[in-house]
Amino acid sequence: MASHTDDSHPGPAGPADPAAARARLLTAPGPGGRARRAELSARTDDWLAALFASAGAPAGTAVVAVGGYGRGELSPRSDLDVLLLHEGRLDPALPERLWYPVWDSGAALDHAVRTPAEARSVAAADLKAQLGLLDARHVAGDPALTAALRSTVLADWRAGAGRRLPELRELGRERAERHGELSFLLEPDLKEARGGLRDVVALDAIAASWLADAPREGLDAAALRLADVRDALHLVTGRATERLALQDQDQVAERLGVLDADTLLRQVYEAARTVAYAADVTWRAVDRVLAARADRGRRPHRRGFPFGGPFGGASGAARRGAGAVARGAVERRPLAEGVVEQDGEAVLAQGARPAADPVLPLRAAAAAAQNGLTVSHATVRRLAAECRPLPVPWPDEAREQLVTLLGAGEACLPVWEALEAEGLITRLLPDWERVRCRPQRNAVHRWTVDRHLVETAVRAAAMTRRVARPDLLLVAALLHDLGKGWPGDHSEAGEVIVRDVAARMGFDPESVETLAVLVRHHLTLVDTATRRDPDDPATVEAVTKVVTTLPRLELLRALTEADALATGPAAWSGWRASLVDGLAARAAARLAGDAAPGPEPAAAPTAEQERLAVEAARTGGPALSLLAQTETDPAGTEPMGVRLLLAVPDRPGLLGTVAGVLALHRLAVRSAGLRELDPIGAGPVLLLSWTVAAEFGELPEAARLRADLRRALDGSLDVARRLAERDAAAPRRRGIPTPPPVVAVAPPVASANATVLEVRAHDAPGLLHRIGRALDGAGVRVRTAHVSTLGADVVDAFYLTDAAGRPLSARRAGEVAAAVRAALG
Repeated sequence: MASHTDDSHPGPAGPADPAAARARLLTAPGPGGRARRAELSARTDDWLAALFASAGAPAGTAVVAVGGYGRGELSPRSDLDVLLLHEGRLDPALPERLWYPVWDSGAALDHAVRTPAEARSVAAADLKAQLGLLDARHVAGDPALTAALRSTVLADWRAGAGRRLPELRELGRERAERHGELSFLLEPDLKEARGGLRDVVALDAIAASWLADAPREGLDAAALRLADVRDALHLVTGRATERLALQDQDQVAERLGVLDADTLLRQVYEAARTVAYAADVTWRAVDRVLAARADRGRRPHRRGFPFGGPFGGASGAARRGAGAVARGAVERRPLAEGVVEQDGEAVLAQGARPAADPVLPLRAAAAAAQNGLTVSHATVRRLAAECRPLPVPWPDEAREQLVTLLGAGEACLPVWEALEAEGLITRLLPDWERVRCRPQRNAVHRWTVDRHLVETAVRAAAMTRRVARPDLLLVAALLHDLGKGWPGDHSEAGEVIVRDVAARMGFDPESVETLAVLVRHHLTLVDTATRRDPDDPATVEAVTKVVTTLPRLELLRALTEADALATGPAAWSGWRASLVDGLAARAAARLAGDAAPGPEPAAAPTAEQERLAVEAARTGGPALSLLAQTETDPAGTEPMGVRLLLAVPDRPGLLGTVAGVLALHRLAVRSAGLRELDPIGAGPVLLLSWTVAAEFGELPEAARLRADLRRALDGSLDVARRLAERDAAAPRRRGIPTPPPVVAVAPPVASANATVLEVRAHDAPGLLHRIGRALDGAGVRVRTAHVSTLGADVVDAFYLTDAAGRPLSARRAGEVAAAVRAALG
């Protein structure tokens, strides 16, 4: 910076040529970073102290550094934030004798002259001024004056934290709206964007309030990295800029000794994510403290017992409703096996065993996301420290929990970030490391590669009703750009990667092949639709040759839209959507014409199924068997579910009744099948085959389940009433937005002997019971049913006939579909 003098300025100029000394420090070899910032602050202290001494300042005055200068963090082009503090009257010429030499040196100066009372009054009215004073540091003059100000400001800050912290949070939200998220921007603002240096200052202010403190692991290193990049940016540009512009990134990287601009951005993004996650965790802690304070203020003080009187009054847990567990004054509501809700977060249950339960991180994440919560910081850290890697291939539950997590849509994002912050994502998916924080230097893309993949899954979650395999759609969305971490065409590289990843996840060979096709050709539909003649038969053939089946075409169409929407506004439009829809419709017509009509033939009944069917036909009553299923991992064998076989002479309402009994025992239906047999020629017997899992890990006693099934079938157990009573007593928990259920009648080609009703919906307790009751109320027979739960979604098909065993008319089928739709709300 240039130095000049003006003889008209009053007072001495202080030490000779401070600008030259500053320039020498900034260009001298040796350590940069924090050491240089501290040295720059110290030399500035000496300079201002000399100016103060030469200006003839009286007793009862002090020069105080505030803001970044107060923290000793002067960047090359930082402003000097200085307060001239005084008691009583002050010579009006004194500030000029101090400030003019600073201005003459070329340094940017932000100054104020106040008494302690005035400083305190300004801080009370101006949050930004108060934040600057929290970092007040004595430079020259009366140290007692500075110490008294610091003590007063800190006391005021702590006393008013309940009012000022919400203001501080709102300032942060406004900054994020204006400047975006530092960890995703190609030209980020290192200071103002979310996850930037302003957020570091806010975290220090929260710590100073004594209400909460940020998770410190990695936070200091992240703040240092952002500050170092800012220093290099100032030196490269010669300006006090905070925006890391594209044209400056190569020079900044070179100055920092970083390989290239992409590596620089990746380091900046990683640091910003650390800061942003620490801010999220800290603000949740602040919210809990402030909510507890408000609750104490509203709650009248009463002596005696907190959960009812000493003579058997109702307990607090009972008053809060079924499922709530009180621990002191803290409520803990079960969410899944080993996972409970506490203070608005998902935490581990007291009996959880992370070391023996490798699926627990995914189960906790899925339960949190599906309930609109996040996983607590302490819980994520414990899971990262204690849980072992998943066995290969993954247990079925692990795959289902991943799909359930992704299917939560927007609610998945904070949970995913929490897992990412502790390295759990790369432990689950090692290939993720190559795309994590990887920038995309394309104006169309608004996210890094990894965030784009998660955003695509979020978009796909809203499209799960369009496809028969929502699990494959969500996983394909998450994995479709993994190839961008490797050289060459990312679609070709991604196909190789996804085959390996999907096999490790435990998908069957047909599903692995479908995922590989989706990843390899995730751009084919939009590229073909926008670049080829839609009327040319070869255009349609180019698509049908790739997907080969209607279900894959459905998946590719949904993935195409989700990918484009997650890319940015310029990647999807009404025009593109119409072209893609037109091409997909032509391809679907071609594939429908090539498809063989009718369902696949059912497998022959097993010996156990035949035995039960014969017993039911001979006795005229139900016959059932229960078999606990297990999955083995290195920790041992744990019961994972129950295989239930039930044979019953045909009667109305059977499906809904049995489903209701299972719901009463808190058994979630993972899959179910219903078929009709006539083993001895005495009349039809319905054979139901169920795979169920306990909601909270404890399977019911076989004898009790058998007894309740018999009672429900003979009418002595009112299943619907019992479920309604339980639902009414359960505590209400906020849910997450989910796509509405889809109930549709399949084209007649689906079956020659029955009408096929397809139901796609979000899974919920008692869902199959409600469907079964609606079908029973509609007066139709269920000849065959295929029920499957894929993550948090169900995809069911019911083969219906009238009382005479004939397919339903189109009008009647529409009425039945409407009845089921109404039952699902």
